[in-house]
Amino acid sequence: MNTKITGNDLIALGFRQGKWMKDAITHINKNNLKDDEMIDYLEQFKSPDPIALHKSPIDFSINIKAENEEEKGNVKKVINSMQTLMKTPTLVDGAIMPDACPAGPDGTIPVGGVAVAKNAIHPGMHSADICCSVMLTDFGTADPKAVLDAAHANTHFGPGGRDRDLQFRLPETLIDAFEANYFLNDSNMMQIARSHLGTQGDGNHFLFVGKSKKTGNTMMITHHGSRGPGAKLYTKGMKVAERFRKELSPETMKQNAWIPFETEEGQRYWEALQTIRDWTKLNHEVIHNTVAETLAITIENRYWNEHNFVFKSGDLFYHAKGATPLDAKFMPDITGPRLIPLNMGEPVLIVEGNTTATNLGFAPHGAGRNVSRTQHRKSKTGTTMQIFKEETKGLDIRFFSKETDITELPSAYKNAQAVRTQMDEFNLGKVIDEVMPYGCIMAGDFQKNAPWKIKREKKRARNKSKP
Repeated sequence: MNTKITGNDLIALGFRQGKWMKDAITHINKNNLKDDEMIDYLEQFKSPDPIALHKSPIDFSINIKAENEEEKGNVKKVINSMQTLMKTPTLVDGAIMPDACPAGPDGTIPVGGVAVAKNAIHPGMHSADICCSVMLTDFGTADPKAVLDAAHANTHFGPGGRDRDLQFRLPETLIDAFEANYFLNDSNMMQIARSHLGTQGDGNHFLFVGKSKKTGNTMMITHHGSRGPGAKLYTKGMKVAERFRKELSPETMKQNAWIPFETEEGQRYWEALQTIRDWTKLNHEVIHNTVAETLAITIENRYWNEHNFVFKSGDLFYHAKGATPLDAKFMPDITGPRLIPLNMGEPVLIVEGNTTATNLGFAPHGAGRNVSRTQHRKSKTGTTMQIFKEETKGLDIRFFSKETDITELPSAYKNAQAVRTQMDEFNLGKVIDEVMPYGCIMAGDFQKNAPWKIKREKKRARNKSKP
């Protein structure tokens, strides 16, 4: 009597368990394959040898230098992290910008970093804030205070989404795109795609109003990413990338796992990224359009750009973790120059530029940080209100939560002039106009009086009062 081959037999022969195994076992037993004949058949399912890390880091361009003692430690950490990162086997080139700062453990792509991979998408290199981007609308001669007031009444900062009666309509074309992609097609994803539309989140995201230095026109700039939909796609992408990492390159750091582009998963993930990009662009547009409708003013001009995304050129994937694309090939819907915000007290720079061997087609995305939020908060003396008044004199600065966040004040960021100087030195874009600041809205310290925190403090107080 013939003995049937089982999955355990194949594992004992050194094969990894997978979807292929069930059909292979059926074929072997149906055709009564034995010994060398069976081994020859199984060769097609043999796992490839693990892909090793590069023995030495791939060379990358350093478009940053320390301007003072405080920055030396920051720059050293950034360069060390990039050196470790550039051992990832898919990478072929990289660069760091003048606003670079660490974004995690050694080997994590820094903010202000660009990593170029061949035929691979690394979800960890675009992070959860997929398609973090900026949009500018030129409102002509509109009063900047009126624009800021209308924006304040219509935007949404902080966690969560809009109430049902305040939600914007999600177009059918986007709904179809979500439903057609298995990374995006689930009920919770669709729910947050609707409720988060027209929201800006927290952290360093903002709504800025100012006047063009060149024309005097009032301009509004928004800064935010893909909110809940992007965060959910990132989580799913990291799980798929981890599965490939374990199979293809176990030595690769988990944060640098990748999805091979030529696989079904790679193709679908790339398509999902484009849908999230479309959603994010719409997320900006609905806020800008609502302001125009509220004030019954004409839109003179509009343009936008991402600075946290994956850009494709042939078989190369440029992962820009906080880097502004200069090269037109990276933006299929380019309608104008690029935007680089610095801080709430500085102009938003309007730039254009050319691709070089050292900038890889990118510019900085802002001023960056030298120290963490916690370190910055500890370094300040005086009351929150004193610090706020001192740093925002002459500006209309508002926090949506009504709680000041001193970690978003100008002193939290690198010196803006130093960043501009290094942009010139390293050929990272030419400033063609500036939007001079009038005012700005940010989330603020929304956690200070959050309902969950108040509830927790009340519980602690009750417990202390008990005998």
